[in-house]
Amino acid sequence: MATIRFQFEDSNIPVKTVTGNFLDLSILEITEEHDVHLNHNCGGVCACSTCHIYVDQGEVFLEEISDKEEDFIDRAFNPRLESRLACQCIVLEEGAEISVTIPDQKRIIGHEH
Repeated sequence: MATIRFQFEDSNIPVKTVTGNFLDLSILEITEEHDVHLNHNCGGVCACSTCHIYVDQGEVFLEEISDKEEDFIDRAFNPRLESRLACQCIVLEEGAEISVTIPDQKRIIGHEH
């Protein structure tokens, strides 16, 4: 069983930890299944940067970053070395332990919260 801890730059949103069988699912799919707000204007097909996250721990449990993903991360607000697109972060191991930070979603057009 995998564990994913979601923390948020927006301090008004509490940390949320989810566990389950996440093998071959993307971080974006997991956020949708567990009611964790993360914008994704392109529908999760690596065509924008709205599902930008920071992978704080557990990068080794995720599919490697592609050149296409890197290109879109460059367009994200405040990219860092640990930046990824949640739609491209596929969980590779059943026992994965991953911690991510979701940037403040208020900067994204179409933000609902």
